[in-house]
Amino acid sequence: MRRPGVRDILLTAALNAATAPPQMFFYGGQAVIEGVLMRGRDHYAVAARRPDGTITVISEMLNSRLYTNPMWAKPFLRGVAGLYEMLALGMRALQWSANVQLGEEAELSANTLRVTVAVSTVFALVLFIALPLLLASVLHRGSQRSVVGVLIEGGLRAVILLAYLAVIGRVRSVRRLFEYHGAEHKAINCLESGSAVDVVNVRLNSRLHPRCGTGFLVVVALVSVIVFAPLGVLPIPVRIALQIVLVPVVAGISYEAIRGLARVRHTTFGRIALVPVLATQLLSTRQPDDRQIEVAITALDAARSGDSSVSEAHDATATARG
Repeated sequence: MRRPGVRDILLTAALNAATAPPQMFFYGGQAVIEGVLMRGRDHYAVAARRPDGTITVISEMLNSRLYTNPMWAKPFLRGVAGLYEMLALGMRALQWSANVQLGEEAELSANTLRVTVAVSTVFALVLFIALPLLLASVLHRGSQRSVVGVLIEGGLRAVILLAYLAVIGRVRSVRRLFEYHGAEHKAINCLESGSAVDVVNVRLNSRLHPRCGTGFLVVVALVSVIVFAPLGVLPIPVRIALQIVLVPVVAGISYEAIRGLARVRHTTFGRIALVPVLATQLLSTRQPDDRQIEVAITALDAARSGDSSVSEAHDATATARG
């Protein structure tokens, strides 16, 4: 039997996404240290494997106005909310999972996490804003106040993002994180396919998913080229400041673009447009083992358990199929 190639994997993932029941609430998640975060309708859950091999779970309600105020569900604003959620909720889950590994005697303090986030933010600004700008000025020998220069800068930003994912994926600890990322995708794909969410079924699903945060970053990189292009006529310091200020605008547009692709994902255009979104995940995900899949399923089950309407709908569907 021929081993499926990259093209087969991408097309299968897109087709799986197209068959997801439209009435189903779409769960999302992130990988954390030796664990997985799953976000439900009303609360989130994080499951992580302890050093002794057992799985521990934490689940909390989503009480922030970000989730309860309908304003943040409106077009474009929901993209800004999603970006904040990716950062704030992800950092909270990351801190908890780190403490699970460190134990009570060496817990990671909130101040330590804040410093880590601050350093990471500065690093990201240098890597994805300052460095592309510097390289673009070297490659583009024309005036620094140029739309062409901004377009080159945007292309370099996308290349740097892909190169960064390829390089850090070789680090053992990051590779473990990417394996849990793959487990998260497989579990959600399995749920959306309508199959029973167990290790056997989850293992068979794709590790790629069209609503992945990595794919979102790819769309952000592409949208930023369009949004930032008019800034090319401005002085560099002003351009950098505006690029930072306009990040929420880019996030809002990118989120709507992802939703638009989801609506047409069953068409030929939709499948083709999703290829770069899915292909990038070949760098940010790895095939998980069964133990990692168990953790992802535990997190997903915990996230689903608090949503009675989703649970009842799923049980009714399962009964009808039986």
